[in-house]
Amino acid sequence: MLAYMLDIMPLSLSQILVPTILLALIVWAVFWPNHVYLVDFVCYRPPDNLRVTASNYIEHFEVLGGFDVSGVEFQRKVLERSGISDEACMPLGVHELPVDGSLDRTRQEIELVFFQVVEDLLTRQRIRPKDIDIVVSNCSLFCPTPSITSMIMNRFGFRSNVKSVSLSGMGCSAGILAISLARDLLKVNKNSTALVLSMEAVNPNGYLGKAKSMLLANTLFRMGGAAILLSNRKQDRQRAKYRLQHVVRVHTGWDDTAYGSVFQDHDDDGYIGVALSKALVRVAGAALKMNVSKLGLLVLPYSEQIRYVRSMILRRWTDGRAVVPNFRKAFEHFCIHAGGRAVVDAVAGNLCLDQDNTEASRMTLYRFGNTSSSSVWYELAYLEAKGKVRKGDRVWQIAFGSGFKCNSAVWKRISEADPYVENAWSDRIHRYPVEVPSLS
Repeated sequence: MLAYMLDIMPLSLSQILVPTILLALIVWAVFWPNHVYLVDFVCYRPPDNLRVTASNYIEHFEVLGGFDVSGVEFQRKVLERSGISDEACMPLGVHELPVDGSLDRTRQEIELVFFQVVEDLLTRQRIRPKDIDIVVSNCSLFCPTPSITSMIMNRFGFRSNVKSVSLSGMGCSAGILAISLARDLLKVNKNSTALVLSMEAVNPNGYLGKAKSMLLANTLFRMGGAAILLSNRKQDRQRAKYRLQHVVRVHTGWDDTAYGSVFQDHDDDGYIGVALSKALVRVAGAALKMNVSKLGLLVLPYSEQIRYVRSMILRRWTDGRAVVPNFRKAFEHFCIHAGGRAVVDAVAGNLCLDQDNTEASRMTLYRFGNTSSSSVWYELAYLEAKGKVRKGDRVWQIAFGSGFKCNSAVWKRISEADPYVENAWSDRIHRYPVEVPSLS
């Protein structure tokens, strides 16, 4: 009888709560979202002795002797209108006469940039090289053997089972593409860290011919690079700067005009260069429109989405233009790839952004030039150096690249800013913003 009574007696509160709490903890551990955190990033700051002033640039072209008068004059005019200052730098091989675009010089450029930023990043975060689980590098026009990731692994002594990928030929949007790949790898590799490296090798890619579409690249690209540390480890949540919220990628390579808008080829005299077509800005605008139509559904408040859809419906029966959604309601900060003044102007016009929204992009172009895939990181570093990014702020990185591609990454600041952390801008951030000469 006593045993029977015990069986039917109600359970105590502790007997109910303890198993329930244990079950909840197990469910939390198994099904908790596998967030990707941006722990920290470092951008390369070239030494001042590698600066290239506009006057020295033109003199260099003239002394080389390979350009005709019209070619030199064309590059001078583009430089004047480029929005790039005399502070932007070139690797050592480009300073030499004749220009040394050899394999050795290019490897030295890669090592100079990547070895420095990786060492700075690991040291600042007190991370051993053997704690890195994934390495992803991107460099579009230089693809050596062994690969760039192998160069990094050899220099720092990573583990033998580290997962490494080297991306090439992906253009200026490859930095966000590398973030996308690292995110996907972190999704299937729990409790891991990823090192992402982004840059473009300038040294071997100078163009010595006469085609104006290829001469443009000579005047825009400068040296630079970035190292980014990502993690999905829960213990890194406390020290991480940002959480990755979205990555949206658009590829318009199916269209012949878009495919040929940024194209590496031989000219009529056999010189190799990268041609930038006159349709580039229009192609970039079309790719951006496709990208924001997907991203908008993820980030815009419902009021803006309804406003945009209503305008599209009304447009069927009227000649009116579609309303541009107000992305300033979704983001506090914008990092537009500093591919050139025309690119920044076009994006700002399409998204109805003001000077404050594009300040980081214009100042990055002014000081560092077009550093290709790493430019969006120099822009984020600028915003941090200015103390503009606060906890809870959302940042939109927008990048364009050959193919033609438009890629977006959305980050949310999850920690308070540390005003004492130095970055590539810290030595002279007090001088910025500066007045950039107008095009007129």
